[in-house]
Amino acid sequence: MEYIEKFVSFVNGILWDKNILLFLLVGTGIWYTLQLRFIQVRGFGEGFRRTFGGLFSKKEKADKGGMSQFQSLATAIAAQVGTGNLAGAATAIAVGGPGSIFWMWVSAFFGMATIFAEATMAQKYKQIDKDGTVTGGPVYYISAAFKGKFGKILASLFAIFIILALGFMGNAVQSNSISEAFKTAFGLNPIIIGIILVILSYAVFSGGMERIASVTETIVPIMALFYIVGSLIVIFINYRNIPIAFQEIFVGAFAPQSIAGGVIGATIQKAMSKGVARGLFSNEAGMGSTPHAHAVAKVDHPIEQGFVAMMGVFIDTFVILNLTALVIITTRSVTPDASIVGTALTQAGFSTVMGKFGDIFIAICMFFFAFSTIIGWYFFGEANVRYLFGAKSVKIYAILVCVSVFLGTLGEVNIVWTMSDMFNGLMVIPNLIGLLALTFTVKNTYNDYVNKNNGRLH
Repeated sequence: MEYIEKFVSFVNGILWDKNILLFLLVGTGIWYTLQLRFIQVRGFGEGFRRTFGGLFSKKEKADKGGMSQFQSLATAIAAQVGTGNLAGAATAIAVGGPGSIFWMWVSAFFGMATIFAEATMAQKYKQIDKDGTVTGGPVYYISAAFKGKFGKILASLFAIFIILALGFMGNAVQSNSISEAFKTAFGLNPIIIGIILVILSYAVFSGGMERIASVTETIVPIMALFYIVGSLIVIFINYRNIPIAFQEIFVGAFAPQSIAGGVIGATIQKAMSKGVARGLFSNEAGMGSTPHAHAVAKVDHPIEQGFVAMMGVFIDTFVILNLTALVIITTRSVTPDASIVGTALTQAGFSTVMGKFGDIFIAICMFFFAFSTIIGWYFFGEANVRYLFGAKSVKIYAILVCVSVFLGTLGEVNIVWTMSDMFNGLMVIPNLIGLLALTFTVKNTYNDYVNKNNGRLH
C-alpha cells in the first residue's frame, strides 16, 4: 500500500501540481473559443432557450433510443453538481483566497467552448446497438479521429481510466461524503447508510436509461432549487457584505495580499491554480465524462446539443459554485490560517445563519448532490463497459459499482480519493487528444448547422 500511495502521489504531482492538466484544459478551451468565434457568448441565448424551454415543455419519455435534450442535460448536471460544489469552492477560497473564484469563472468561460465541442462530437459519432440502445462518448470520437490501432488503444485507455475514476473510486468517495454528512448531522451508523444507498442505487441502475433519465430530470431541479434558496437566504441576510465579497474576488485575483485579513500565504499563482483546478474539476469540461449523457439526446443536429451542454457548465459554476463562494465570503467564515477547508468551511458559513440546522441542511444537500453524481457517473462508466466488454457485462458492472458505494460509506477513503484524482487526470489526456484532432470536424459540423439555418444560430 505504501508503494501504491507513493506512485499515485508521483503521478498526481506531475498531472496536477505541475499544472500540466490545467494548461491542457484551459488551452483547449481557449482554442475552441477562438475556432468557434466565442460560441459561449453568441450561442448563450440559444442554449438558454433550449435548456429551459425543455424544462417547461411536455416531458418526453426516455427509452433505449435515447433521452430528450433536457433529460440528457439533467443527467450531465447530476454528475457535474456533486460534492465538489460544496467542497471545491471552499477549498479554493481557503487556500488561494477569494480571488480564486475569479479564476474559476475564467476556466468555466473557456470550458463552455470545450464542452460545446465534446457534446457535438459525442452526438455526431454516437452508436446504436443491435437492440436499439443508443450509446456514445469519447471512445467513439477518439476512434473516429484516429483510425487503426492507435485510435483503439487511445479509446480503450480512456474507457479503462473513466471506469476506474468515476464508476468505482469516484462513487466510493461520493458515498463516503454522504455517510460522513449524515453521521455528523444525525449520528446514523455508516452501515445503515451504506445499505440504503446500495438499495437506492441498484433500483436506479437496474432500470436502464429510462429510469436514470426519469430520476435525474426529477432530482436535479429539486436539488438545485433547494440549494439556491438556502444559499440566497444566507447571502441576503449578510447583504451588506455582498459588495465587499465581489471586491475581494476581483482584487484577490491579482493582489491577494491587498485584502485585509486575507488567507496567509495566498498568492496570484495560488489563487489562479486553485480556482482553475476546482472549477474544471467541478464542471468537468474537457474531462470526457458528460459527453456520454449528451450523446444520447434526441436532436435533429449534433450542434443543438452543444448549445445545451454549455448550460451545464454555466449552471454548475456560475450558479451553484458561485452561491457557495458568496455564502462563505459574505459570512466571513474563512480563517486566516486555512484551518477549516472543504465541506466544513461551507458548513461553517451556513451555520452562521442557520445554527445547528446548518449541519442538517448540508447533509440533505450532500445526499442530493452526491447521490445524483453516483447515478451520472454510473451511467458514464456503463457506456465504456459496453464498449470494452459488450452489453452482457453491464449487470456485473452495476453490482461492482454498488459494492464500491457500500465500501465507500464505511471509513476513510483518502487513498481512493487520490487514486480517483489520478485516473481523472489520466482520462483527460486521450479525450483532449481526440477532441483537438477533430477541430476541423467540429467547425465543419457547426458551419453545416448555420448553413441549414440560413446563417442564423437557430
